[in-house]
Amino acid sequence: MNCEWATPQDLFDSLNKEFHFTLDPCCTIENAKCERFYTKAEDGLSQDWTGETVFMNPPYSRSEMPKWIQRAYESSLAGSKVVCLLPAKTDTRWFHDFCLKGEIRFIKGRICFGSGEGRAPFPSMVVIFNGAK
Repeated sequence: MNCEWATPQDLFDSLNKEFHFTLDPCCTIENAKCERFYTKAEDGLSQDWTGETVFMNPPYSRSEMPKWIQRAYESSLAGSKVVCLLPAKTDTRWFHDFCLKGEIRFIKGRICFGSGEGRAPFPSMVVIFNGAK
């Protein structure tokens, strides 16, 4: 099963208009949303996000998701702004440990990922970690 879901362009454009992203740390070359980006080969988890306004649509696997969300939260404490497109899994530990510390925007309906063929099999949300407070 594929755990990578390409961000719908219209959703990204709407968020980018508000936040003006500078970094996409977890993408492929084909679906990168920012001029500055990291692919799996460059391991965005191990890169420096300091001072960036980050758009993050992480891999949706059970093993990867918690690592990315923790990194997003911790990067915000160091001064970065991180906006995350995530599955709305409110029953998970990562949701309670990290997402509740950010601003949560639930997305009405199910979004279409990638080429837009069919809807996601889960609800989605945007979580915003607004930098050190």
